[in-house]
Amino acid sequence: MNEIKYFSEDLDIQNKTVILRLDLNVPLNNKEIQDKTRISLNLPFLKSLIKKKAKIIIISHLGRPKGTEDSDLSLTPVYKFLKKKLETNIYFFMGKIDEETKNKFSYLKEGEVILLENIRFFKEEGEDEDNFAKKLASLGDIYINEAFSCSHRKQASIHKIAKYMKESYAGPLLKKEVTIINSVIHDKKRPVTCIIGGSKISTKINVISNLIKNVDNIIIVGAMANNFFIYKGFKVGKSLIEQNSKGIIDNIYIEAKKFNCNILIPEDCNISTSFEGSGTIKKINSINDNEIILDIGPKTIDNILDIIESSKTVLWNGPAGYFENKKFMIGTLAIAKKISENTSKKSLISIVGGGDTIAAMHDSNDKFFFTHLSTAGGAFLEFLEGKDLPGLSVLK
Repeated sequence: MNEIKYFSEDLDIQNKTVILRLDLNVPLNNKEIQDKTRISLNLPFLKSLIKKKAKIIIISHLGRPKGTEDSDLSLTPVYKFLKKKLETNIYFFMGKIDEETKNKFSYLKEGEVILLENIRFFKEEGEDEDNFAKKLASLGDIYINEAFSCSHRKQASIHKIAKYMKESYAGPLLKKEVTIINSVIHDKKRPVTCIIGGSKISTKINVISNLIKNVDNIIIVGAMANNFFIYKGFKVGKSLIEQNSKGIIDNIYIEAKKFNCNILIPEDCNISTSFEGSGTIKKINSINDNEIILDIGPKTIDNILDIIESSKTVLWNGPAGYFENKKFMIGTLAIAKKISENTSKKSLISIVGGGDTIAAMHDSNDKFFFTHLSTAGGAFLEFLEGKDLPGLSVLK
């Protein structure tokens, strides 16, 4: 079985042009960065490449512009932030990627950086278009993928580009992601608990089915739990649900019984008649037609904290409630604090993943400690599912 090729610190990259694929997809509000976590995580490696006197071309995306330019999704705020943080010349390229682009970059000197504008402004990126990947590859000598969070996507700057590079590697952040998640999957300390939030069962059904065979507890929170409530015969009012999920949930319970995996769903919740409301605690069997389930309730929180307390490993992806309103981030914060506390005491191995999960904790201004904090959402889940991610397979 081929192994992923990882970047080595011993590699001589002086005066070589490194194409560095990063995930700088940060949340913006009025073109101001709201959470700098993703950028900050990439700074140490970026600075080490600068110190080694490489010429660096950064490729990243922001949001989902679907192949058209959108000024609200420009990487300009990211460029301004990097300009403050990097003690070197950094340039922002907003032009086309074509046969002439390489010549346009001839001014780039050792230890300097060019940030390309949002790569998803080009429709060819999302199409994993061969000729576009070839043009990207022509810009550099070495390709390094540090965007684990995008590596489940077949896109030109993640997948096809490596086909046209003489040297392609996974960077140290990506290596850390893969190593830690692999260690949990293959050398897990039991009991293992997985907490899964989000809204759509269909996007997470395969990972849930795979995890059932490998974990002791699966806790369903967030809007995804609403589908389980309906399955159990409860009303969910105006809450978000996914249609035609009965067969999926049937299979989850069949598999859970087969592999002796405990499935926990909330027994009480925090509801309101609007997303901007203040919240009321209710049992799950007493939801009115005009109400929305927006967080888990105190009894459910206690149940989850008890399970975390008895666990040796926790995987968590997806907040427990509508964290955009602080009145409904109580469950998410309680889970985060308990996981952090037990990880700090070294009684727990914890992997926390997903952009919304990280955003929720950032909004709280509290400090948390986890074994590993993954910025990946879909890639994190697909890797747990056991899928061969396109962005990793091309690095083998």
